[in-house]
Amino acid sequence: MFYQAFQYIKFLFKSTNQHGVHSPFVYNLVTKCFYDKTHHEDYRIISNYRKSILKNDTKIKVTDLGAGSQVMKQQERLVSKIAKNAGTTNKRAKLLYRVMHYFKSKNVLELGTSLGIATQALSLGNPEAKITSIEGCTETSNFTKTQLKNNLTKNISLITDDFNNAIEKLCTNQFDLVFFDGNHQKAATLEYFETLLQTANNDSVFIFDDIYWSKGMTEAWEIIKSHPKVTVTIDTFFWGFVFFRSEQVKEHFKIRI
Repeated sequence: MFYQAFQYIKFLFKSTNQHGVHSPFVYNLVTKCFYDKTHHEDYRIISNYRKSILKNDTKIKVTDLGAGSQVMKQQERLVSKIAKNAGTTNKRAKLLYRVMHYFKSKNVLELGTSLGIATQALSLGNPEAKITSIEGCTETSNFTKTQLKNNLTKNISLITDDFNNAIEKLCTNQFDLVFFDGNHQKAATLEYFETLLQTANNDSVFIFDDIYWSKGMTEAWEIIKSHPKVTVTIDTFFWGFVFFRSEQVKEHFKIRI
């Protein structure tokens, strides 16, 4: 926790808003998507789904295949507690919705379904998209499948499997957006990134959750930024955005949201 607090103070000193951005691509993304103040009707659906999860006292046995929770250590957990301590916040779910809506991403991969809050936001952001979401914990996956089905979410294919196994089967696909939201460990993050690079196209966006989760995750983020195929990155502190646009000059931004 101290590491994250210290990194956040550093971020505040180094970050900017749209006025510090000279790239037209990034400026438009920040002003028309990140800072979009439109009250989208789908926000109500996103908020209601999250509220229902926060009130759900179902107990599930959680198998942590990655770094695990920094707050909850017991294996059997209340869904409501998971949502409160580790679930996607309303603010971030709405941002993910806007990103999907802005880019109109058609083929999407999510690593780490969890309780489906982010998954549903992706789905609503572009109902025409094909979304593949991978969850390693069987009980979490079964619970979330039921919740998403009850909420009439139809464009999501939820795979219950270890990330490595699932990614190996999917690496011949092409993805317009990949959301890395599971296994917050340096080596695993870099392995997933390298494997999924072959699925990216010129307009793809990779989004990495919790890039300041730990010193190792921040090191992974720095290595990803320096990769020769990466041209533009945006650090929002809680998420790192990666772009592969060959027409862009390599540039890194820190943007407050």
